[in-house]
Amino acid sequence: MPVGLLIPVIVLLPLERGLNIAQIGSAVALQGIVVLFLELPTGGLADAVGRRPVLLAAGAVNLAALSLFVVADSVALLAASYLLQGIYRALDSGPLESWFVDQSLAADPDADIEGGLSRGEVACSLAMAGAALVSGGLVWLGPLGPVRALAVPVLVALGLSLLSTIAVALLMAEDRPARGKAAFAASLRGVPVAIRGALGLARRSRVVQALVGVEFLWSFGMVTFEKLMPVRLSEVTTAAGPLLGPVSSAAWGASAAGAALAPLLVRRVGARWAGFTLRIAQGLTIVGMGLFAGPAGVIGAFLICYAVHGAANPVHSGLLHRQADGPYRASLLSLNSMVAAPGFSIGAVVLTAVAAGAGTTVAILTGAAVLAAAAPLYLVKSKTVFREPSQAGTSESLAL
Repeated sequence: MPVGLLIPVIVLLPLERGLNIAQIGSAVALQGIVVLFLELPTGGLADAVGRRPVLLAAGAVNLAALSLFVVADSVALLAASYLLQGIYRALDSGPLESWFVDQSLAADPDADIEGGLSRGEVACSLAMAGAALVSGGLVWLGPLGPVRALAVPVLVALGLSLLSTIAVALLMAEDRPARGKAAFAASLRGVPVAIRGALGLARRSRVVQALVGVEFLWSFGMVTFEKLMPVRLSEVTTAAGPLLGPVSSAAWGASAAGAALAPLLVRRVGARWAGFTLRIAQGLTIVGMGLFAGPAGVIGAFLICYAVHGAANPVHSGLLHRQADGPYRASLLSLNSMVAAPGFSIGAVVLTAVAAGAGTTVAILTGAAVLAAAAPLYLVKSKTVFREPSQAGTSESLAL
């Protein structure tokens, strides 16, 4: 819910306080860089000291980040807030899901893990959609005493984040044996091993290289609809603040619908051509966001963009999973995630700079072109044969 509350105001609030779009983009980029460097080490930390302590640390850092964002009226304060947000995201990524799987299997070795995770995703999406709607309503109600209207959702998000951290402390039970400093050091030493494994897989497979390239270009282009869309909407209507709440809520529903339809497209044209088609389609929807003159056109293009985005996620993930089994899988997914962070950060810097110099429309069209340029990479084929360490005498082709 805190994330959903922030979505409609996270760009508009700094703009209202006098910061320009390029300064905001630089602060956002700092978050991505921090996540890039901390993602794997924080995973090792969760394995070494336990899921619960890491989630509690994540909650404390998040509270500090949101507290700074409430008062951030300078580049330095905004950058500090995003730096802490990057640390929080790295710490928060994975421990809760890992804890759920550990506890479920401990209670029942035949537990329906996939069903539980799916229901969790549904709850998460509904919470974000509802909170985004509430955020728009809070802005519409106006200021709360000395607090400006756009800052009210941030205060509510701060309160909910505090409740979430308290819930982890009170409700999350974890029975883990003491592992000590030696285990902690061993976990940290495993980080470079995972990185080398992922890079080695990428060197051996043209398909993996292509998919990682897609992720980078895709993340670069995501800046258009995640960060520039509120600016674009504010250019075509004076009611951007109140509108962004319900629009963001509807976007999450569109994304869910797109994800539900993705298997139909894959069965009809195949996974690679589905990925190609969705990348082109999403590029076109982003072009619509940049060129349509009225709020109805911009919002309509944005909603279709999110529907395509929701369909593209499972298609891309499925193609990634086809490239590795066993020990290759985790390293490949980590590499894909690591590439996304700098892709988005570079896109934030470049596209917000373009927006500041040449206008929001030019920046959005540039991002659309970069995102759509990833489409041909889905058609790359490979005859690379991978050998599982436990099966040195056999080979298995993982070509698409």
